[in-house]
Amino acid sequence: MQRATSGLIDADLGGGVIKQRVARAGQGKSGGYRTLILFRHGDRAIFAFGFAKSAQANISKIDLALLRDAATEALEWSGEELDRLVASGTLVEIEDDDDNEG
Repeated sequence: MQRATSGLIDADLGGGVIKQRVARAGQGKSGGYRTLILFRHGDRAIFAFGFAKSAQANISKIDLALLRDAATEALEWSGEELDRLVASGTLVEIEDDDDNEG
C-alpha cells in the first residue's frame, strides 16, 4: 500500500476503488496479480478482491459498480466501527511492516 500512499496508483477505477498490480514470484507485475482496493488517500485502504491476470482479464461493470457502492460505505466507517468489524472477524487488519521501522 506504500505505493498507493505515495501516489503511485496503477488504475483509479473511480468511487474510491483502485487497482494495484502485484508481481508474481519470479516474474514482473504485468503477468502477476491484480488487487482491487477500497482506498482513500491518507486515511485507509481496504483490500476487496484479488485475482491472477491469467485467470481473469478484468472485473465486470456490475462487479465494479458493487465495489464502488462498498467503497462509499466502507470509506465512511468510523474508527470505532472498524475496530468492531476487526474484533468480530468480519475484517482482518494487516500490519504494514514498513510502518514499524525507524
